[in-house]
Amino acid sequence: MKTITFDLSFFLEALKQIIGALPITLLITISSVGIGLIIGLIVAWIRLKKTMVLHPLAEFYVSFIRGTPVVLHLYIVYLALPMAWDAIATHYQWEIYSKDIPLTVLVITALSFTAGAFMSEIIRSGFLAIPEGQMEAAYSIGMTTFQAFIRILFPQALGASIPGLCNLLVGILHGSSLAYLVSLLEINGVAMMIGNQNWSFLEPLSAAALIYWGVVVFIEQIASILEKRWMTYSEGGVA
Repeated sequence: MKTITFDLSFFLEALKQIIGALPITLLITISSVGIGLIIGLIVAWIRLKKTMVLHPLAEFYVSFIRGTPVVLHLYIVYLALPMAWDAIATHYQWEIYSKDIPLTVLVITALSFTAGAFMSEIIRSGFLAIPEGQMEAAYSIGMTTFQAFIRILFPQALGASIPGLCNLLVGILHGSSLAYLVSLLEINGVAMMIGNQNWSFLEPLSAAALIYWGVVVFIEQIASILEKRWMTYSEGGVA
């Protein structure tokens, strides 16, 4: 049986190459969470208000996305979205077809839908943690529903949701590693490519793991700072 050894020089060389893919991984992660936040806000509001027609659709969306693996979301978007786009483009005689859509856009789209479903639950729980009397208090001083939502409810819900948002951000970062399955060379994709080229996967995968870990530690530190500032603010101090 072949003895497995760890080549430090190969590890350092792989680390140097893989870290070059960090920007695309961060782009996928941050864009997906940002778009997911918008989707999550809309879905959470629909579910909280129990809108007659949209509420069942929002419930189905959240249930389906949370009940299926991220890799399926990626493949469904990767296979179905170009098909649907080409059909619409042909019908309306657009000049842009699926072949012109970057892989990055498809991956971000898939992970945005994933993030949106989980984000809606995080935000909804944040809203439910706010005392109901605050909305009545906002109305009593002449605020509209939109003003009360933006200036009173949303900041409190967002602050209460910081730990959940941190966990989701880490989860989407990990989910971005699946992008190599559709040939997008992010951190994991570059690590796998280097491993295939050299017939040795331990060093490049270890390098990728180190980079992922470093990003997660950074996210956790930022979340910890934000959470402390939020606690200070919510207790009446100066954040």
